[in-house]
Amino acid sequence: MRVGLFTDAFPELSLEDVLGWLAANLPSVRDVEIGTGGYSPAPHCDRKTLLADQAARDEWLGSLGGIRLAALNVSGNPLESSDDDAALRETIALAARLGVDRIVCMSGGRAELSGGAWFPQIEEAVESYWATRVLPYWTEIARLAATEHPDLRLCFELEPGAAAFNVSTLERLLDVGSNLAVNLDPSHFFWQSIDPLVAVRRLAGRIGFAHGKDTVLDDERVQFDGVLDRRAWRYATVGHGRGVDWWRSFADELRTAGYDGVVSIEYEDPLVSPAVSVVWAAGLLGEAVGELVAR
Repeated sequence: MRVGLFTDAFPELSLEDVLGWLAANLPSVRDVEIGTGGYSPAPHCDRKTLLADQAARDEWLGSLGGIRLAALNVSGNPLESSDDDAALRETIALAARLGVDRIVCMSGGRAELSGGAWFPQIEEAVESYWATRVLPYWTEIARLAATEHPDLRLCFELEPGAAAFNVSTLERLLDVGSNLAVNLDPSHFFWQSIDPLVAVRRLAGRIGFAHGKDTVLDDERVQFDGVLDRRAWRYATVGHGRGVDWWRSFADELRTAGYDGVVSIEYEDPLVSPAVSVVWAAGLLGEAVGELVAR
């Protein structure tokens, strides 16, 4: 298992500068995940140019040097946004041309129909949305991905607001294609009171990628507002919510479940600068997965 970096942590830097920063600060991190669109501003990948030009692809891949391109990230809402739908389809085509076998994405959906809310007849509305929109769309996309790139796996990040946001909704979605998988990001599970270690066991064999990101709950606020209030929790640097022992258990469970790939650091901590957060996370994750990460 290896520690990687989602380069969106440094949107103000060029890809060359991000790789230079890695070489100077974390030379043992040799895998990157790069955003291509959707919610990502894609600061390090010009998707349309790379799709259209083999020479541009060759030059872009060559610029990575010895760094492995572990995944493309196009997390967004392809069910409700035509732009995100186009970004997903184009990212699938780009992955095939680049030889990348992992795409991180989201199922998309309408927040009021995610199952995380309630009003009269919501069950019927949710079921109708799944039957008429969610399942037909992802059946088509799974077939498209299999045609474009037989080894490609589309790895869903689970977050409330999307149709697939917990284990049960994900399992329903995974049934439509063997090339669909999960991007196991424990941060989304923590604040929902889902045990990520139990989720890993349940999803064994369908884990295609993993993120390293923590969550900190405001226990006092949770007592009167609960976890559905966005102000009751925040995403955090790995280790700021749970220590190395928990992350070591996470790595062990991933291996037992058949996953031995990259744990990619995703930076979303509003209280810590990207450079400090990434270096801290890499050190702790390196210890957890048994990889020496030089700092």
